[in-house]
Parts: sequence; structure tokens; C-alpha cells
Amino acid sequence: MILKKNQSLKIATILPYKENYTPDKASAASLWVSEFYKNSKFKKNNFIYGHTKSKKYLTKNYININLKNIKSKIRSTTNEYAEKLIKDLNSKNYNIIEVHNRPQLLLKLLNKVKSRFIFYFHNDPLSMNGSKSINDRLRILNSIDKLIFVSEWVRNRFFLNIDKKLQSKTEIVYPSVYKQKAVKKKKNIIFVGRLNHSKGYDLFKEAIIKILDEFSNWNAYSVGDEDRRSIYIQHSRHKELGFIKHKDTLDLLNKSEIAVVPSRWDEPFGRTALEASSRGCATIISHKGGLKETTENAVILKKLDSKNIYLEIKKLIKHSKTKEKIQKLSRGNIKHLINENTKIIDQIRENIFPRFNVNYIKNKLKIINLYNQGQKLNYRLFNISLGKKFTNGFVRNGHDVLEISDRDYLRNNRSFNLIPNKINFQNFFIETFKNYNPDMLFFGHTKNLTLETLDTIRSINKNLVISQWNEDPVMSGLEYSKLNLSNINLYSDFVDHNFITTDPSIIKNKSNKNFHFFFVPVDKNIERFDVYKLKPKNDLFYAMSHGVNRATLKHGTEDNRIKFLDKLVKKIPNIKYDFYGFLNKQPIWGNDFNNALIDSKMGLNLSRGKPTKYYSSNRIASIMGNGLLTFIDKKVQMSDFFNKNEIVLYSNIDDLSNKIKFYSRNDNIRKKISKNGKNKYFKLFNETKITKYFIDISLGNKTSLLF
Repeated sequence: MILKKNQSLKIATILPYKENYTPDKASAASLWVSEFYKNSKFKKNNFIYGHTKSKKYLTKNYININLKNIKSKIRSTTNEYAEKLIKDLNSKNYNIIEVHNRPQLLLKLLNKVKSRFIFYFHNDPLSMNGSKSINDRLRILNSIDKLIFVSEWVRNRFFLNIDKKLQSKTEIVYPSVYKQKAVKKKKNIIFVGRLNHSKGYDLFKEAIIKILDEFSNWNAYSVGDEDRRSIYIQHSRHKELGFIKHKDTLDLLNKSEIAVVPSRWDEPFGRTALEASSRGCATIISHKGGLKETTENAVILKKLDSKNIYLEIKKLIKHSKTKEKIQKLSRGNIKHLINENTKIIDQIRENIFPRFNVNYIKNKLKIINLYNQGQKLNYRLFNISLGKKFTNGFVRNGHDVLEISDRDYLRNNRSFNLIPNKINFQNFFIETFKNYNPDMLFFGHTKNLTLETLDTIRSINKNLVISQWNEDPVMSGLEYSKLNLSNINLYSDFVDHNFITTDPSIIKNKSNKNFHFFFVPVDKNIERFDVYKLKPKNDLFYAMSHGVNRATLKHGTEDNRIKFLDKLVKKIPNIKYDFYGFLNKQPIWGNDFNNALIDSKMGLNLSRGKPTKYYSSNRIASIMGNGLLTFIDKKVQMSDFFNKNEIVLYSNIDDLSNKIKFYSRNDNIRKKISKNGKNKYFKLFNETKITKYFIDISLGNKTSLLF
């Protein structure tokens, strides 16, 4: 899929089921998701999945997954969560699945949900099931489209003993904050986090008691909790607030002078340090994990012990100018801002579906053009083969093309072994695809590619554009059209684009928006005659067949065209007509077709079925493109492209017969219209412009057939 301009992505964001996406109990991953969600340009179509018993959520678009096995010792809660997610995600067809901080959950979803994947590491990958080993991490790296880390420290941990050259698939996006206006500060010293040894709460306890004893006009607050408490601060000017709302924590930091983050463990990032410094706290941090990446203006402890914490707090209290300078620099030079980093995340999302990859930028695509080249027919269709014209057009536009003739492969590689030939073709096609690695697969009139094969090549190149084309009629009341539409529908929902020679509005009950009309192209090396300059002996040319794969007419077959021609010839008795596929005169092909064509002044463009908006058999290119005066039914609406000085439109058979007679007697007018028609056709619908039209649509560029 190539992302079109202004196209909105549909995104599913998956939180760990233990995360609480609520105002009261949100922790790091939930806060990350909610804050970036609110500012994303994709938020309308971004849905957040998680589990909570609360009915209050941090943002809209939250989808709660009810889990029954939270406390079960028999059934896996992760499996239950994954199973319910897979069912919901597959029913909603998301473009991107974003999984946060649970490698095991990611691996369960990867092969069960058809989407692009982004994975976010909020913690040390070496501490998490599913990413501890090198093989685990390489598997993740090879399976996802983008890997995002909350700090350089976390990324370095992921790539421990892994080649750093593989980092091209990764990004760092830091937890972020908003700029804040300065408020009047109070003489408060703040600790925020788990009240345990790993967070250095015991060190803070020893230091803060000494500070409070020494400076009677200062107070201290601890925000957080711990299930297995062993550390308690007993002092009259210290308050333990427990787990409070995130908003209340930020308000407290905003009004406080000093914050202390003395972690013993390697903080993946250190959100508290960022929030404290951004709100103008003079912030003291340890030298652990990603804490150094939070701000450029923190006081970093040279040694992590209670004595050094005490001394650094005391310095800030005693030297107010130093403290105020740090506070001002911290508030004024916030390192990670939500508005800026949201743009980075949205850009990462868009770039998974790039408008241009390397080849697109250079405008040098690699294209597999799969169509029936007609070896079986000894190439007698060369002059009406659209596949050949498309190859010519792509090449003349500067692209590289690899042609594959599926029907010829199947015919030429028949074997008597037990493996069906069609399976051999799938293997041949996939291996060819791997070797060539195209940007686009362009195919027409085939049923020989399986959906499994298309799925496989998409997994090899996720930026691949797949389009099919079909030149046969799509109209009501024609049995052949029902079969044709059935053939189109084999792939229509799977490919990115469907190009047809009938106006897409004719297709009823089709909700897909990936149908596009295209005009049968002319090619300067194929439609190379100027009949208006010659002296043909015949007046009117028409050629029909009962299918391009047949060299002769089907016995006993008759359609509306025969009835129309029967009536017409009776109305133009003095006109020299040269009709093929009519009155037992067999169809003609290849060079014989060209020789007959250029020996007539005018051509009738009569297609099977009822006249339908824009549909014409590909013979219109042969007739107009070679400079014959062309007649076509007004109901086909060719007046949208050609005026009366370029083509002749008729309203009924009497109108047609009268116009045939008129132009057969008026050579000068006939030649002028013929020349104008050919020139207009080549201007609008030559092989390079039609194939450029295909490319532009594929890349999401604004385009029109009438450019």
C-alpha cells in the first residue's frame, strides 16, 4: 500500500493488559499513549486497546478488553488477551497495529493479524520475556515495520551483541511534556516514584530527614506507593501522598522548588525527571539508565548515596541564585516536547506507507508486467495487445520492466509429475519476485496468481503496489460481462487498484473506491499509419471476433452486433464496406488486420452489448490511432473527451447511415476530422501518458486522464 495524500490511517494501539488507562492509575505507557494520541492528526481513527475494570478512560476511542483469567493459575491471561485482540483487530482492518512493551503479545499477533506493526519498548528489552535472547530480538526486528525506543539507553540494550548497522529500522521517541508557565514556587522537595530501594527511596529518606531538621522552613512530599513497603519517612514536615492523579502530581511539581530522582536501577528513561525539570524544579538525578537523556539541566549525583543527595539539596537551598538559574533553564529549555514528538510519531506512521521509496524518489520504478503475450497464438495479437503497450509506456517513462507471460509459462512447462503446473508457476513467480524485488506488480486478465502468492510477495516487500487491469466490458444485460466481473472480483479487494475500460460508476453495489477508468492507449510504434493521407479503396472498415483467442468465428453464434450490421448494410447500399467476422468472413489478425484497416477511409467502433459509458473495445485505438474517421454511439459519451471536429457521434442507426454517406462523399471534411481525432487521441491517451496515469494513481498523486 502506498499512502495517498491526505489519506487517514486506521491505527490500533495495544497496551499491556496490566496497564490502567484511567486518570487515577495511569502509569508510563498509558500516559505516553494518551498524550501523543491527543495531539496526533490520526486520532480520529486511532483506537486504544487495554484492560481495566474502571469506566473512566484517559481519552476517547478506548476499547476495553474484558478478561476472565486475570487471577487464573491454569489459563494464560496473555493468551486470552491475544485471542480477543486478534478477533477484534481482524474484523476492523487496521492499517497499523502498535504494540507497547510486551514482546510476547507482539509475537502472538504477528502471524494472525494482517497489518503493519510498530513496537514500542518502554523498558529494558533484556528484562522482558520475548526479547531476552539475541534470537528473540532479531525475530522482532525482522518481523515489524518499525521499532521505537523511549531512550538511547533502551535501544543500546536491545542491540547488545547485535550489529548496530541493523538500527535503520528503529527510532527513538522520548516521553514528552508541554511547556508550562512559571508559577510562584513553594519551599517543597519532591520525590515521585515507587517507594522502594530500586528507586532510591531509602537514600532519599536518610537525606531528607537531615535536610528537614536543618532547614525548618522547607517541606517534603513523597508521591507513589509500593505493595511491599519497608521504607517509611517519619517527620512532621514530610507528607506521603500515595498514588495520586497524574495531573495532581504535575501541579505539585509546578509549585515545588526541588525534585529528587535517586534511582539505583537503570531507568529506561526517567519520566519524573523530565516532568520535574519542565515544571521548573531544580532536579537531582542519579547517573543510571536513560536519566541523563531527560534534561540538560539536572544536577547529576557523582556518587549515589544519601550523603551526596543531602549535600546537593543543601547546596541548592543555600545558593538560591544557582537554584533559580537551574529552574529557569529547566523550564525554558525543555528537551522533549509533546507537539514536536507527536509529529515524529505521525511521520513514522506515514512512512510505513510511503508515498515514495528510493525508486519512487528517483522516478525509476521496477515493474513486473504480467499478461498473456500470446506465444501460443504466434503473437498475432501484437497490434492490439495492451500489455505490450503498457510495457512500452513504462519503459519510455524511464522505468524498468520485467515481463512475465503466465499462460505461456503454464503451457510451455507442462510436466507429468505429481505437482500441479499452477503450483510450479507460484514458485517460479515468487522466486522471480525475490530476485527482481519490484516496486509494482501490474497484471491483467489472469486467474493464475493465487491470493496466497500475492500475500507472500507483499510480506517480502511491504511497500509493493499491486494493480490489475481489465479491458473487457462491464455492463448490464451482457452475460459475458457477468463472467468478466467475476474474474475482476477474484482480486479486486486484494489489490491496491483496479483499472477498467468502463466508467466505474457502472459497477453497482461495489463499495470499493479502488476502481479507476482508463482509456485504451495508442502507441506510436503500433498505430503508425496516417490513413487520412492515403487513398483507400474502401469506405468503411469494421472487424469483430468471438474472442481474441479464437482465430475463427464460433459456428451458430450471433450477438447484437450482427443484427446491427445486417440492418446497417441495407441502409448504405452504395458504400464500399469491408467487414470482418460478418457474413462468414473470418476475423483477421496481426499484419493482415493492419493491411485491411488502412485500406478504408472510415471505421465503425461498435462494441458488444448495450452502449455503456466510456466502454469501447480496444479497436478504437486501431481505428482512430491510424487516422480513420471514427463513428461511435453517442451513448458511450465520448463527447467527454472528443468534440465533433475529432470524432463522429451517432444517435441511432439511421443517423449513422446518413453520416456514413455524407462523409464518404466529402473527403476534405473527413480527412480533417480524422487528422484531428488522431492528434487528440495521441495527445491525451498515448502509451506514456496512460502508464504515467497508472503510476500517479499508484503513488497517490492527483491526476486526471485529461492532464
